[in-house]
Amino acid sequence: MRFAVALSKESDTEIAVQHVVHTIQTQLDGAPIDLACVFFSSHHAALAKHLTEVLTVALEPHCLIGCSGEGVISGTEELEASPAVTLWAASLPDVELYPIRSSFSPTQDQFHLAGWPDHEGEDATFLMLADPFTTPVQEILTVLEDRYPGAKAVGGLAGGGQEAGANRLILDGEVFDDGLVGVRLSGAVEIRPVISQGCRLIGERFVVTKAERNLIHELGGVPALERLQTVFEGLSEEDRQRALHLGIVIDEHRNRFERGDFLIRNLLGADRSSGAVAVGDVVQEGQTVQFHLRDADSASEDLTSLLAADRSGRKSPRSERSCSAVAAVVRASSDGRTTMLRRSRNSSAQSPWQASLPKGKSVRSGIGTLCMATPRAWPSLQNLHRRLAAVDRACPPVP
Repeated sequence: MRFAVALSKESDTEIAVQHVVHTIQTQLDGAPIDLACVFFSSHHAALAKHLTEVLTVALEPHCLIGCSGEGVISGTEELEASPAVTLWAASLPDVELYPIRSSFSPTQDQFHLAGWPDHEGEDATFLMLADPFTTPVQEILTVLEDRYPGAKAVGGLAGGGQEAGANRLILDGEVFDDGLVGVRLSGAVEIRPVISQGCRLIGERFVVTKAERNLIHELGGVPALERLQTVFEGLSEEDRQRALHLGIVIDEHRNRFERGDFLIRNLLGADRSSGAVAVGDVVQEGQTVQFHLRDADSASEDLTSLLAADRSGRKSPRSERSCSAVAAVVRASSDGRTTMLRRSRNSSAQSPWQASLPKGKSVRSGIGTLCMATPRAWPSLQNLHRRLAAVDRACPPVP
């Protein structure tokens, strides 16, 4: 197995894609590319089709997936709100790759899973990228559990856009603005997800009592924004500088919920007139949620503990579901060699990616970085009331 990664900070899409192509070709030195993952900032979203065509023609990957994102990580560099294109490529002999695509029809309230592979009993991993505005991620994961028992699912949410249709997803030669794209990996590879949520719980738990797709209108019978303001008022000055997220309980049947028992989702905006809050996932009435703060110490503690458990062969009690970040430890089954997570210096969290990965830590598979693009987290709540006007523009008013 061989891996390569490339990054371009050019704002010109043509220059950027040519740069990453040349870098990947140099690193792999003629080795065939089986899987390529491309992530790019919103600056390149308008030319996503051209970017895809160049990568397909120049590199001829067996499978190409990717998406737009507000923040992009490559190697030890993190770029937020600035032009960036990063490409991760791998030569994976004896690994079977099956591209997948899914869309959701809100009018018919059903998934479209045409062309998905049959379950053949092998240990498979699904690498998936989804648009948060048009994909009910929880339901997708439930379908996977039912249809592919024992399979793993890792991935992330596309970002960069503030409304449905603004994000971009790439699958081979096609570009989509909704739904989900991905690839199933099976055969001579084992992927062990090691996930650090990077957040700590704050405030009380609430039951969603009124919701519409990704808009939460009420928590425990009270407007969601009012609940958010109450939580904010109870924070210390230091915590008010941190980014806020919403955790959705994974297993409602548990007696108590701790860190790691929640799916962490970004807060995308709010509507002051109705008191609704927009979340980076479809939320259903009756679900239990709790606000979380991004926390570098929690991220480091979680990652250290989870990696130790993985190295010792213990099954972690923490859920393997997350769309914040994924650290994949990849082993080639044919020769037993393992490529481990490479770690570098730690510092405080200051960006959306560091909700799951403290600054300076890079997720590496082989010599390349496997990075997922996620939508930007809501910024610090220090100036919550003054920011509401801007938030209103980012989130359309709710009737």
